[in-house]
Amino acid sequence: MILVTGGAGFIGSNLATALAARGERVVICDRLGKQDKWRNIAHVEVEDVVAPEALPEFLGARGDGIRAILHMGAISETTAEDADALVENNFHLSMRLWAFCAEHNKQLIYASSAATYGNGAQGFDDDASIEYLAQLRPLNAYGWSKHTFDRWVARRLADGAPRPAQWAGLKFFNAYGPNEQHKGAQASVAWTLWKQVNAGGPARLFRSHHPDYADGEQLRDFIWVGDCVDMVLWLLDNRRVNGLFNVGTGKARSFANLADALFAALGRTPAIEYIPTPENIRDRYQYFTEADMHRLREAGYDRPFTSLEEGVRLYIRDILAKQET
Repeated sequence: MILVTGGAGFIGSNLATALAARGERVVICDRLGKQDKWRNIAHVEVEDVVAPEALPEFLGARGDGIRAILHMGAISETTAEDADALVENNFHLSMRLWAFCAEHNKQLIYASSAATYGNGAQGFDDDASIEYLAQLRPLNAYGWSKHTFDRWVARRLADGAPRPAQWAGLKFFNAYGPNEQHKGAQASVAWTLWKQVNAGGPARLFRSHHPDYADGEQLRDFIWVGDCVDMVLWLLDNRRVNGLFNVGTGKARSFANLADALFAALGRTPAIEYIPTPENIRDRYQYFTEADMHRLREAGYDRPFTSLEEGVRLYIRDILAKQET
């Protein structure tokens, strides 16, 4: 069995789908709530669905049957303010899963985040050393909670403490794709722009408040969720590969590029409106992110990445297909 925490969420549900498609027995740990999050896994044949609070009991009773944990579950809101909840969900739970995998010789692949890089002043190098990680300054509590676990792992490794059969921390950049609609304001810009345009309005992008960037030319490393899944499955199949790895394309693109790709996929003339960046996030706003992908490439991952234009086309096709059914 493979346990996927956050398995009904965005990346987690796409992973669960891919795992089930290749015949894996999948256990999902997540809260489904009263909305339509369950639809993300409605088509997935699952071994079990476990609530997060029941996870310790499940591991105690059936942990021997698990060969790997894909730990995607977390409080992922970059605007989250409850630091105590972030510590419990994003740090302490990760520590407990690391300890379980180390004790029972299981694989552990966990979600870190590009938010750990802060404003990018120290670059976007997925260096797992204690020295490099100590230089990073996340801009929000969410990024800090993920960074805290990365640093904890680095200290464990340096001390020669027990480790999982395989460990890989994944610094996801700006992923987009199906099954993110439940995230609301935290969904990707691609989904947000689609909703705006589908409602008959223009695509609304933030103005630039930085002299080096024109409106719409703020840059992000946008990555198609299918590529994220491919990287995770590759790591799962190559258990000798350990480390902290960026999950991006290595090529930053502008928000204007994203909007243009959306309109092209819809066969429409671009219509973009620029609005002020909210003042409450303006001083923490990133103008450039770009994953350095050399470590994963050197580890042997050689698959090409989906272009922004092709990824958005696939996404729009997926959205439209669901509307027609």
